[in-house]
Amino acid sequence: MTLTAFMVLSAYAQKEDRAFKTYLYNDEYEVFLRINFYDKDIKIAGQELYGELPGYLGRKQHSFCWVMVDAEIENERKATMTMVNDFGSEDLTASLTRKNDSIYIFRQEKGSTVKIPKNGKWQKLPKSLEFKRK
Repeated sequence: MTLTAFMVLSAYAQKEDRAFKTYLYNDEYEVFLRINFYDKDIKIAGQELYGELPGYLGRKQHSFCWVMVDAEIENERKATMTMVNDFGSEDLTASLTRKNDSIYIFRQEKGSTVKIPKNGKWQKLPKSLEFKRK
């Protein structure tokens, strides 16, 4: 019985340790975060020249993205990241906070505002945006 309890606790701890290795989605703006802040081994499809990264913010059915050039996990619920757009012309610092197992809050802290292409124009994302784990 003790061994079973240890295995359950161990599995739970491993799940907690991977809170920042996931795919997150926001339906309203059709944007997603693909991240792995542990191994920092994410490659952007069609843009492999960036190499392995902590992750990126992308838009559904579009190649434009915001590249995460650095990410640091502060604790089991919060991480910070430095991002640049794929043109390299804008950058920002953002945070990602895990509210629970399926809800994360992306917050633009300082620097440029995240803009995404939509219907031939640039749409600014809100400073704070909720993402769900898929």
